Amino acid sequence: MRLARTGTQLALVLGVLALSAPSAVAAPSGDVKINPGKASPGTTVTVSTTACGKETYGKGESEAGGKFHLLPGDRPGVLVGEFTLPRDAVSGTDTVTLKCPPRIKQTVTYQISGRPVGAVEAGFGWAAGADEGDDGNPYALGALLLGGAAAGVLIRMRRRATAARDSA
Repeated sequence: MRLARTGTQLALVLGVLALSAPSAVAAPSGDVKINPGKASPGTTVTVSTTACGKETYGKGESEAGGKFHLLPGDRPGVLVGEFTLPRDAVSGTDTVTLKCPPRIKQTVTYQISGRPVGAVEAGFGWAAGADEGDDGNPYALGALLLGGAAAGVLIRMRRRATAARDSA
């Protein structure tokens, strides 16, 4: 009987953990990576992709940064290209389109963040805001901790109810 309860409790805890995981885990990550994920005007942005397969070249175009070439990177099957955001780039999103022979086309967006004006908001890690390059949900850890606490409370209440029944 105790083993059956433990299995149910384990299933409950695993269910809570699965539901509180960031949505980026469930979605496919894609074949294009942009570094940094939040770029400031004047920053050099690096684009890498495995979408081109065995091809050794490709072309890319950023709406804000213009055209660039994709050349072989440090690993086989990876093409890398760079462009620099102009200093007058406006904050918001930028779309990057990559093309490889014969008919491969990938489109991805990233954030352009303006330069800070005045004081910068201080904080400790991602609790003050998502870190640069952080694609996950900044609230995922809080949801994970809250779900774990709720599961612990349920298990404790269940044990108390069983103990009260056994002693009566």
